[in-house]
Amino acid sequence: MPLQLFTRHVPHDWVDYNGHMNDAAYALVFSHGVDALMDHIGLDETGRAAHGYTVFTLETHLCYLQQVHEDALVVCDVVLLASDAKRLHLFFTLKDEAGTILSTSEQMLMGIGLQSGRSQAFPEAVSTCVTSLPRLESTHWPEQAGRRIGLR
Repeated sequence: MPLQLFTRHVPHDWVDYNGHMNDAAYALVFSHGVDALMDHIGLDETGRAAHGYTVFTLETHLCYLQQVHEDALVVCDVVLLASDAKRLHLFFTLKDEAGTILSTSEQMLMGIGLQSGRSQAFPEAVSTCVTSLPRLESTHWPEQAGRRIGLR
């Protein structure tokens, strides 16, 4: 069962000239998802200051599966695909209230020490929270996970 990060209605300023959510708005939704996940694992503003630690996004792959219109209620959730001492391989899903998958974002995040500006292992408290995240084994990854872009 994925970790639900937030639910919200699509605001007018996320809708483009085609009458559906703009591609940049999808990226914004998933960026807000990363922020909510950071809060969940103890890297909210207080946690970042206490640990001298944050995460950066290294790579993201967005898949646009359905059009999303203004005022639609959307739900953002996440599962952990893999992790090590300082990286998270995550799969975010944007769904409508019926559970239809609208968009996905596969992301690689890296833990960063604020003082050094370099990668470093998760603080122990954060690492403990990471181990409690819902995780999918590679044999159960969603179809969009691990894809490459290219012409077929």
